Amino acid sequence: MPIFLKYLITAGIVVLVSEFAKRSDKLGALIAALPVVTTIAMIWMFVELRGEEQTDKIGNHAWFTFWYVLPTLPMFLVIPWMLKKGIHFGWTLGAYCVGTIVLFVLLHLLMKKFGVPLM
Repeated sequence: MPIFLKYLITAGIVVLVSEFAKRSDKLGALIAALPVVTTIAMIWMFVELRGEEQTDKIGNHAWFTFWYVLPTLPMFLVIPWMLKKGIHFGWTLGAYCVGTIVLFVLLHLLMKKFGVPLM
């Protein structure tokens, strides 16, 4: 599949989600919470790969996505709290990025003790 077509489809889905979010907070959040990017990536891998490589790549992608999502979740509670406190969106977004990195490193160190290498 041509890469420009992949970009077009993927971008179209992101725009669709943002348009829903402008009209309805709940519906936009529900759609955004769906693993849209992961699903699209797995579909592209399914279409472009074959055999054992296909199943290995898709399986690994799903496995690591699960672990990489975990450190982002607490920040979705911190963002509304910071915004309600009147903290500028830029600072809130910066805190989200730093907080997620810190939580990811902590998760990595914890999972390493259990033999699950995340990096």
